[in-house]
Amino acid sequence: MTDQALLTTTSDATAAALLAGRASEGRRTRPRALDRAGVRAALGAAIPLALLVVWWALTIPGAAIVPPFRFASPLAVWEAGVDLAERGELGRFAAISLQRVLIGFVAGAALGLVVGGVVGLSRLAESLLAPILGVVRAVPSLAWVPLLIVWFQIGEQSKVILVAIGAFFPVFTTVSLALQHVDRHLVEVAHAFGRRTLGTFASVQLPSVLPALFTGLRLALVQAWLFLVAAELLGASMGLGFLLSRGQSNGRVDHILLAIVLLAVLGKLTDSVLAVVQRWAARRWS
Repeated sequence: MTDQALLTTTSDATAAALLAGRASEGRRTRPRALDRAGVRAALGAAIPLALLVVWWALTIPGAAIVPPFRFASPLAVWEAGVDLAERGELGRFAAISLQRVLIGFVAGAALGLVVGGVVGLSRLAESLLAPILGVVRAVPSLAWVPLLIVWFQIGEQSKVILVAIGAFFPVFTTVSLALQHVDRHLVEVAHAFGRRTLGTFASVQLPSVLPALFTGLRLALVQAWLFLVAAELLGASMGLGFLLSRGQSNGRVDHILLAIVLLAVLGKLTDSVLAVVQRWAARRWS
């Protein structure tokens, strides 16, 4: 190959590499459509809006495919919500349910974090506690309700404890399993710098299991809402679960659907708040 041909070939290769690098940089800097918050929000709202349209089509007044006593229309549900709000029941029921969930979730998640940390860090604690906690975890939520009512009557304690039981196990399971897989070299380095057990846990092990911890917390929040409904369905005089039960007893399908919609909205809102905390924690400790 002549010097001129070699120079030409080298120049072409360099130009191609520069063009490829610029194209790659452009792909990195140009946001894709799915990276835009507005596009994601629109896509997330597409299916709920489609379901709302289908719901309206099935329950058109005067030409309903499904009879109103089986499936109330969106307008009927809205009017039921307005009526309950004017009587002061809707806000009170939603607030008391939210309060029970938050108190039970915080208590159950905190206990799950502590017990999960102990079991994940200690072979002795794992041998002692893991078998019995595995048995308790297998008990269905409704099985706890009669016992808690006998012990604490139909009051706030029984409902909050049931919610805490639901929130405990997801956090306990994810934290204990994640801690068992933390890189041992990181722990040894922390010990070499004079960190004790609690300091190592706070500075090395807990940040290492942060993704698993928040996965457990979000699962625990879902469980908290599920256990709340179980508690309020069987023994409550207020709350969204009570609204479900009363709607069933009175044949008010609009009240049943209203309670379901409110539970879905509140559940999503609380999960969104937890997702914001997760992003903040990831930036803080990553």
